[in-house]
Amino acid sequence: MDLNLTKPIVFFDLETTGVQVGHDHIVEICLLKVLPGGAEETRVERVRPVDAQGNTVHIPELTTAIHGISDADVADKPSFRELAPSLMEFIGDADLAGYNSNKFDVPLLVEEFLRVGVDFDLSTRRLVDVQNIFHQMEQRTLVAAYRFYCDKDLEHAHSASADTMATYEVLKAQLDRYQGVDYKDRSGRVSQPVVNDIAALSRFTSNSQWADLVGHIGFDAQHREVFNFGKHKGAIVENVFEQEPSYYDWMMKADFPLSTKKIITQIWERRKQKKLDALKAHFGGK
Repeated sequence: MDLNLTKPIVFFDLETTGVQVGHDHIVEICLLKVLPGGAEETRVERVRPVDAQGNTVHIPELTTAIHGISDADVADKPSFRELAPSLMEFIGDADLAGYNSNKFDVPLLVEEFLRVGVDFDLSTRRLVDVQNIFHQMEQRTLVAAYRFYCDKDLEHAHSASADTMATYEVLKAQLDRYQGVDYKDRSGRVSQPVVNDIAALSRFTSNSQWADLVGHIGFDAQHREVFNFGKHKGAIVENVFEQEPSYYDWMMKADFPLSTKKIITQIWERRKQKKLDALKAHFGGK
C-alpha cells in the first residue's frame, strides 16, 4: 500500500559509536525521502565521529563487531559538522520515520545537530516509529505467544505453573513451526537454527557478546572482556583494573548484580595470577 502523504517523510537509520545518546556519535546515516506521489530519494553517508575539540572519536571494537564500521572506514570521511548543512537541506521540513527511532535514532540525530549549533526543530514534524507499531499490534507476551503458536488461550496467566507449562508448549510448537526454516543473521549468514537440540537452541537464544548476565561486561572482537557502561565503556576490563585498581573496589561496593561481581572478581584474580606468574618467571630465571 502506498503511503498517503501530505508532505515528505524521511525514513532513516543510524550506525553509531555506541548507544548513549549524550555521548556517542553517528558513523553512518541512511536517509530515504518519500515524496507525496511516491517519488523516492536516497542518501547514504559515512561520518567521521569527532568530539567537541574536533578530535576523531574511536569506534569501540565491540561496536565495530556489530555494524562492521571501523576507524579506518571513516578516517577520510567528513565530520557531521561538515555534512550538517546538506543533511538539513535534504531533510527539509519532512516528517521522520524509523525502527526504534523515537528512543534512539531521533534523539541522537537531534543531539548531533545541536552539537554543531543547528537547532533541529521537531515541533512541526510527525514521528513514526515502526517498531512501536510492531510491538503494539503483535504483542510479545507469553499470552500472545501461546495463542500464536498453540492456538489456545492461556488460562490463569501469570501463575507460575500455568506460565511454565505454556512456555514448554510454546517451545515444542516453535520446533514444529520452524523446522527447516531459514534464518539470516546480521552478517548475512543463513542457517536453520531452530532445531530439536538444546545446545543449538541455547546458542541461538543467548547473547554471546555478554560476559555477565545483564550486559554490563561484554566481549570485543578478540573476545576480551570490556566495559559496556560508564566512563570506561569499551575499555578492556583487565587494563582498567591494572591502571585504576580502585574501580574494582567501587564496583564490588556498588549496587551491581552478584553475577556481575562474580565475573569481575574472576578477571581481577586472573590479573593477579598473571602478575604472580610473571614474577616467578623473572626471579626463577636468575
